[in-house]
Amino acid sequence: MTYETLLWEQDGPVLTLTLNRPDKLNAYTATMGLEIEDAFVRADEDDSVRVIIVTGAGRAFCAGADISSGAGAFDSKAEGSVAFGDSGTTARRRSGGGFVGALFNCRKPIIAALNGAAVGVGATLTLPMDIRIAAKGARIGFVFARRGLAPEAGSAWFLPRLVGLPTALRWCLSGGLIQAEEARAGGLVAEVVEPEALMDRAREIAREIAENTAPVAVALTRQMLWRFSGEPDPWGALKVDGAMAMTLGAGPDVREGVSAFLEKRSPDFPGKVSSDMPPQYPWWKD
Repeated sequence: MTYETLLWEQDGPVLTLTLNRPDKLNAYTATMGLEIEDAFVRADEDDSVRVIIVTGAGRAFCAGADISSGAGAFDSKAEGSVAFGDSGTTARRRSGGGFVGALFNCRKPIIAALNGAAVGVGATLTLPMDIRIAAKGARIGFVFARRGLAPEAGSAWFLPRLVGLPTALRWCLSGGLIQAEEARAGGLVAEVVEPEALMDRAREIAREIAENTAPVAVALTRQMLWRFSGEPDPWGALKVDGAMAMTLGAGPDVREGVSAFLEKRSPDFPGKVSSDMPPQYPWWKD
């Protein structure tokens, strides 16, 4: 795939999407948002993609919105505003909810490899992703209050679920930058590694998922954990997972998974996300 602001590189089942404006520290623009959305819709539909890694080119992951146009950068009516809105240049398929919707609805696991600063939208962009690892020295900032803004990209929903309300409040109310180690201690980042080891570690995690799990099971697991984690009781989850277990248990993926375990071999799951999701999916639209 060819984009203006992203690189699409697929190695077997692992797709790496690289934010590619290194001269601007990968600062976010409306075009980038549309391209991220499009790339995730495409990856979601492509059975050859099992896991998605997102990283940045150069020395930053994403330094926030591109405010090079000046004080009106966030004003959609101002001349030269590029931070938000529809650029009109890459309007392909819309997922509903922009890039946040595309990430949240994706049926493939997503790993964020934070190679450097992830600030503002560069931080909130990672929240709908499943696993975040960071290079030592990377800094993360929910800086909106320092720019006169409120948290965006659904971060008021995502961040407290990931790190808890007290930590989310502290980080967002101060708007300061936090070190990768503090982000790890707070639960936002799973691992902090040496910069030169970042992508190798991300690919190692991706391959572990791709080589050992069933695509349909992973797609369902991702959606179930995200969608049920905020429910006040387990009854909705029990209603869905019971019916789903009956359907999957009679299907070819479970037969292959059990056979592979008993025969001490690697599994070769036949199920495809594009065609073999169980009838209970998507349960939240019922």
